[in-house]
Amino acid sequence: MGSMLKKIWAFRGFVLGSVKREFQLKYRNSLLGAAWTVLNPLAMIIVYTVIFAQIMRAKLPGVDSTFAYSIYLCAGVLTWGLFAEITGRAQNVFLEHANLLKKISFPRLCLPLIVIVSACLNFVIIFGLFTVFLIISNNFPGWPYLALFPVLAILVAFSIGLGIVLGVLNVFFRDVGQLFGVVLQFWFWLTPIVYPPSILPVSVRPLLALNPMASLMTACQDILVSGRWPNWASLLPVSMLAVLLCVWGIRLFRKNAGEMVDEL
Repeated sequence: MGSMLKKIWAFRGFVLGSVKREFQLKYRNSLLGAAWTVLNPLAMIIVYTVIFAQIMRAKLPGVDSTFAYSIYLCAGVLTWGLFAEITGRAQNVFLEHANLLKKISFPRLCLPLIVIVSACLNFVIIFGLFTVFLIISNNFPGWPYLALFPVLAILVAFSIGLGIVLGVLNVFFRDVGQLFGVVLQFWFWLTPIVYPPSILPVSVRPLLALNPMASLMTACQDILVSGRWPNWASLLPVSMLAVLLCVWGIRLFRKNAGEMVDEL
């Protein structure tokens, strides 16, 4: 592991250069440029607010206004977007860089790292603006805001671990990427993002414990909406799962690295 990290560190210029190039290409010939990073999730939040605010408002514990419900939505939608971007890109990262993998010798795990840095850069832009909005509107949660950093670190680790596993499998079984796109849509609605767990039937609520994203979303919502520290014990299962997925993903990649190049 130590030698692998040293190799990746030696190629840090390659990683940062790739992230910069991706960011520039993404918004080249675009009049609004990086504003699209904000506009896309903003449009989703507005739609959800208009559709669900009146339905959900009375059922959100401690939330008694459409404005507060919008903050609740942002807490879930923005953090879910980080998860979806990392996993969605990671599952295709080896296919997208097939020519690079065949022609250039470099630590292959630089590619998932590029995905992480690029996704986090996009997230920092939009979440930074959201934080400014919270401060201006006098809704900043205070010291519990610091808890977002470990919560988001767990989310990133879980996302990239799952993404690497899917990325390796997708090289050999191309249906994996298509299937995960469908799973991701169902997963979104099975996670308490536009609704609180309290509106679910009592018999169904225990099933949320089987959804690793549910505890992460709840933690972010507790911090940003209620201004309270998350329940750290509830994050232990997803933290362990994140570590297991990262270890499994790296081992799976190492075991199949040679065969992957042949399949690309």
